[in-house]
Amino acid sequence: MDWLLAGLGNPGAEYARTRHNAGFWTLQTFADRVGASLRMEKRGHCLAATARASGLELGLCMPQDFMNRSGSPVQAMAAFYKMPVERILVIHDELDLPPGKARLKRGGGHGGHNGLRDLDRALGTRDYWRLRIGIGHPGHKDAVIGYVLGAPTAADKTLIDEAIECSLGVLPDFLSGRTDAAQKTLHSD
Repeated sequence: MDWLLAGLGNPGAEYARTRHNAGFWTLQTFADRVGASLRMEKRGHCLAATARASGLELGLCMPQDFMNRSGSPVQAMAAFYKMPVERILVIHDELDLPPGKARLKRGGGHGGHNGLRDLDRALGTRDYWRLRIGIGHPGHKDAVIGYVLGAPTAADKTLIDEAIECSLGVLPDFLSGRTDAAQKTLHSD
């Protein structure tokens, strides 16, 4: 296995259209494009699949615990695949980026994101890759929970979908080790 791609979100129909599920939306779109069927994997308590893309063998994972307990499922799949942390790409929503923007980076803080906080704990490091899908910020910290657990406006959803498309467009470069090229393209918007 060359990479583990983990999309973060909250399981269940109640949360399916919420901003916090941008990681799920991205990973599901990718899985659909490469013909991978995500199925329940009890070992990691996640929806999982293997896929081939860009000549690489990929593990896909969508934790089926709530966002603040994403770490254990991702860690279990990483252990199963014997995946070093620098070969894990976590895809998640990002308040600090406006809708329509996406960024790739390795390491960094959790910025208050409970999914990343739990991943840091479970993996014992922050040194994994992140694909950050912008969802915008409500403007005040007291409004964040309702905002991330709410559905985006139609205009914002269109912008988020565009960011997902752009992100998937640079994934072949990124996964093949052309990180600078992927970041230059993704970050140039």
